[in-house]
Amino acid sequence: MVIKVTRTYVGSIQNHRQVCDGLDSLGDSASKIWNVARWTADRIRTATGEIPDEGALKAYMKNRSCWKDLNAQSSQKVIEELSDAFQSWFDLRQRDPEANPPGYRKYGDNRPRSTVTFKADGFKHDPENNRVRLSKGSNLKENWSDFLLCEYQTRPNVDLSEVNSVQNVRAVWKGDEWELHFVCKVELETNDSEGDGVAGIDLGIKNIATVAFPDEYVLYPGNSLKQDKHYFTRAEYDTEGENGPSEKSMWARRKLADREAHFYHVLTDTIITECVERGIGTLAVSWPENLRESDWGKTGSKKLHTWAFDRIYQYLEYKGEIRGVEVLKKNEWDTSKTCSACGDNTKANRKHRGLYVCSSCGLVGNADCNGAENMRQKITPSPHGEDRSNGCVAQPSAYLFDSESGVFAPREQVVS
Repeated sequence: MVIKVTRTYVGSIQNHRQVCDGLDSLGDSASKIWNVARWTADRIRTATGEIPDEGALKAYMKNRSCWKDLNAQSSQKVIEELSDAFQSWFDLRQRDPEANPPGYRKYGDNRPRSTVTFKADGFKHDPENNRVRLSKGSNLKENWSDFLLCEYQTRPNVDLSEVNSVQNVRAVWKGDEWELHFVCKVELETNDSEGDGVAGIDLGIKNIATVAFPDEYVLYPGNSLKQDKHYFTRAEYDTEGENGPSEKSMWARRKLADREAHFYHVLTDTIITECVERGIGTLAVSWPENLRESDWGKTGSKKLHTWAFDRIYQYLEYKGEIRGVEVLKKNEWDTSKTCSACGDNTKANRKHRGLYVCSSCGLVGNADCNGAENMRQKITPSPHGEDRSNGCVAQPSAYLFDSESGVFAPREQVVS
């Protein structure tokens, strides 16, 4: 079976020295368009009490000189991003009346380099020679045919000449250099699932994922991710400059983002591979509906903000689709306090430090394992012939992330 999916591939710019000044000008122009549109929206809100919609802002901005600093579609994309930012603020304000609206893109007297998106009319791609031509706005052209010709290099296993189409190209500033992001439509061969087994996943903050397989429970702790966040966040704040982030601060921010992306990709790859090897055809993933609206207190809300449950689900979904594992989103309501053995849902059963003790049937186990088993039972309500004893629930296996090798490796069964 062949499916069409959207993928983003990163390319490093090989002739960076030749094109960096031009890209700097475009990035600065994108920030200027954002700031002017943001100022305009604020003035209209003060006068009318309402934020102008995307169409009205575009119509107004077309008459401003800065609009022609970029290709028309690139300028429109900046306004679309601003409109999305205002919509997110509206949604957040319903839960937090003191939430701040989208800010200006400005550090002291300087504007940061914003991402510039080139849609169909703004680029011409030559995948055979690894080159892409990016359009400038008329204000930045020395003559009518002026453009930026970027030579790029993708990862060795990526060949953009084999993709169906490149939908758009983004020039992204990474703190010390520019890189190109190619958003593509690609065709992928998928495997039909040969397994009829069911597994459940409980997503968390300490244990990033806990998986209930038919014959085993597996924990995937997030210790290494927590260590990276502590180290690189501290490095970022310690080097913050008076006029915005310093070069080292930007390096720390970029390095953390790269490590987080690698961690989540490896995590989801490992889980899907385990599903395939164990004959799992269906994977039920806990989905905390309305969680963002809940009041978790200052400390809890800070942890919740960094919880990437939606990102993990998206990775699992598309990786599972390719390898024949159906990934289903299931509401996790009451799964943490309900006993997976007898169904008792006494809140006091959930003890401290992840311990679950059922007051009805006496089940003693890891609370995350209990939650993952409840997720599995949303698909398989009455499993038979499977070990659900106290020992199985209380002593799961643990797969630890090795920062040096960059992979998850199993460890002896541990007591949580």
